[in-house]
Amino acid sequence: MAETQRVAIVTGAAGGIGRAMTRALLAAGIGVAGVDRDRGPLEALAASAHEQSKTADLLTIQTDLTNDAAADEITRATRARFGRIDILVNNAGIGPGAIRPDSWQRPLKFWEITPDQWRRFVAVHTTAPLALTNAVVPEMMRQGWGRIVNVTTSLGTMLNAGSPTYGPSKAALEAPSAIMAKDLDGTGVTVNVLVPGGITNTPMASESGLDRAKMIQPEVMAPPLVWLVSDAAGKVTGRRFLGVHWDPTLPPEEAAEKAGALVAWTSIATMPDHPEQVLENPRPGENREAADTRTRIGFFPGGAANDP
Repeated sequence: MAETQRVAIVTGAAGGIGRAMTRALLAAGIGVAGVDRDRGPLEALAASAHEQSKTADLLTIQTDLTNDAAADEITRATRARFGRIDILVNNAGIGPGAIRPDSWQRPLKFWEITPDQWRRFVAVHTTAPLALTNAVVPEMMRQGWGRIVNVTTSLGTMLNAGSPTYGPSKAALEAPSAIMAKDLDGTGVTVNVLVPGGITNTPMASESGLDRAKMIQPEVMAPPLVWLVSDAAGKVTGRRFLGVHWDPTLPPEEAAEKAGALVAWTSIATMPDHPEQVLENPRPGENREAADTRTRIGFFPGGAANDP
């Protein structure tokens, strides 16, 4: 393995979308630690890497992301094998079928969800991505280069009836993605969201009864992902991209413009107003800096703006 080879962690790597993204990263010369819960699909992923002549570039890690120790286990194993972590793709997902196998035919109602079921979806879709990002970001900041790609879901799926666990828990990763991008601005570490853009031909849709040939195919995720984790996209952060709208016949920058928008749809949202700061005159014995600080704290508890 070349010393300059980039290394990625991909969660949910053995499923439909994860498998397509893992294959694309391997084809681009990137080492991959592929994480999944089930051994059988991971073995199939390893066989696929062998067909690509990329066996040495793939590490498979079987673990359950609902475990608090998973992030440490994954990052330790990746560093032990490759010596570094440059890219994190938070892709793992569990669908309503994990609660009710015929959920396509008998959609779930929110009042049917137990606390344990809710916690499981949040653990996989929200908590694990945050824990993994926290575990890799310090190293990325030190090296001045890193890529975080969060796979959330489309707005329609977030709001769909019958999706009281999947939609909200995937939506809960959207806001942190925007915050991560702001916190990491200027560090060389980017954070973006990438989604297929609709119902995708994956095992999660196997019981849908829909024509799988007419679904979005997982491979639409490959071209935008490979570009997002490249040096060419070093200034692209805080964006969300729809794989189905990515035109691979266009130069990547043009394709990104066509397929992208701001994370969390802030370009179309009505953002909250904040009261303007009215600077007070210094009190006796107080300099201007102290007066300004007192004014800011008065308007914004803790010295920071609060949403109404």
